[in-house]
Amino acid sequence: MTLEHFDMLIVGAGLSGIGAGYHLQKNCPGKSYVILEGRERSGGTWDLFRYPGIRSDSDMYTLGYSFKPWTEAKAIADGPSILNYVRETARENGIDRHIRFGHMVKSASWSSEDAAWTVEAERGPDGERVRFTCNFLFMCSGYYDYDQGYTPDFEGVGRFAGRIVHPQKWPEDLDYAGKRVVVIGSGATAVTLVPEMAKEASHVVMLQRSPTYVVSRPAEDGLANWLRSKLPAKLAYGITRWKNVLLGMA
Repeated sequence: MTLEHFDMLIVGAGLSGIGAGYHLQKNCPGKSYVILEGRERSGGTWDLFRYPGIRSDSDMYTLGYSFKPWTEAKAIADGPSILNYVRETARENGIDRHIRFGHMVKSASWSSEDAAWTVEAERGPDGERVRFTCNFLFMCSGYYDYDQGYTPDFEGVGRFAGRIVHPQKWPEDLDYAGKRVVVIGSGATAVTLVPEMAKEASHVVMLQRSPTYVVSRPAEDGLANWLRSKLPAKLAYGITRWKNVLLGMA
């Protein structure tokens, strides 16, 4: 089993992992670090989910990085735009050179005697076992089960003659045009999925157990776009970011 040591080890090459890499480079330039990513692509959530209508729940002035201004007109951005933003950040700052793809972390144990973490991962299709040690461990892997999303065991589901699809594993060949669709759940995924499917499906029904409040928000931030036309990009971004943070706390 191979063994490598890094000062810092980050698990996950998504939005959080790339952000952590940037701040480590900036604030601890003399320290070594590596990012272990279980999949073969960076982007995390924004690469995994491919269902119609995927977009951010928060505006990109608060969801985005403080050090990289969001310059697109839409504040509520679509998934591909966010994915490009994350990967562009990694390329521009050389963070992508620190990513080890295809490394699925299996365990992490702390030793008080050595003041270090020991992290074991499986690498590649053969599941080769590799080991790392580090002084600081950053868990930026999110909370999704990337292998399979949660699917309730509904009684009688075996008798259903139609197709059952989980948004996490959206088939590229799925054609729902002219079909009758039922969406179970009313969370963030449903809120973005239903309007998009309704454009082509003949009928879409969303089922929810507990009613929730839904507030309409404009896709573009008029003030942010105006500030960007009058001020330097970083200054305009900073003002908009703090404005939205404070409004969110109110």
